[in-house]
Amino acid sequence: MKRSILFLYGVIAYSVFLVAFLYSVGFVGNLLVPKGIDSGAETGLGQAIIINLVLLSLFALQHTVMARPAFKKWFTTIISPAVERSTFVLLTSLILLLIFWQWRPMTGVVWEVQNETLVMVIQGVFWLGWLIVFLSTFMINHFHLFGLDQVFTNLRNKPATGLQFKENFFYKFVRHPIMTGFIIAFWATPVMTMGHLLFAAVTTVYILIAVKHFEEKDLVDEIGPAYTDYKKRVPMLFPFTKFRK
Repeated sequence: MKRSILFLYGVIAYSVFLVAFLYSVGFVGNLLVPKGIDSGAETGLGQAIIINLVLLSLFALQHTVMARPAFKKWFTTIISPAVERSTFVLLTSLILLLIFWQWRPMTGVVWEVQNETLVMVIQGVFWLGWLIVFLSTFMINHFHLFGLDQVFTNLRNKPATGLQFKENFFYKFVRHPIMTGFIIAFWATPVMTMGHLLFAAVTTVYILIAVKHFEEKDLVDEIGPAYTDYKKRVPMLFPFTKFRK
């Protein structure tokens, strides 16, 4: 019964993630959602900047703390290890939904592309970014990354397998293609408003800091020399560049 409840919890967490992920595409692209990045009631510019920065900081704090091995080790003394990842995914998704709900639009235009052909190209790049994000999750282990694999193996009373280090597809060109896809999707817009620029700039800075100073260190500690060699050969975020460390 306990394993069944944990499995149901994992399924719910994954479902909330799917909602948050799909909504994020519409939010950033101002597409088919009740409230996009440039819609909703406007407030004063200063107030909007403060609120939006607080929302993004909340995400960064939760994501950074809960992803660290020391926190995971402590956290699994409180909850079942089978749902540690699902809990991380659930809280991340809920904070994303909070951001989408409480985001304050800042609609001053920074740039606007008028050429119809160029607009179509930029929109294509936008969708390419999200496609890279989605496909990259399956090139490692999508269901393990979002907690379903852990609760399923626990339901079957089998030990968790964990992720295996492999250089699959996109991972042969960059070490963190998921983050590369996010950066592409966040910046590819024919109409860049002040609010969209704030969102893209802050999230990009966070990605660079988090990957370089936290995730990479954890991966070296976990995988060892194989990942150190991988770092020397493959760029971190941008293919065919020297930005490796």
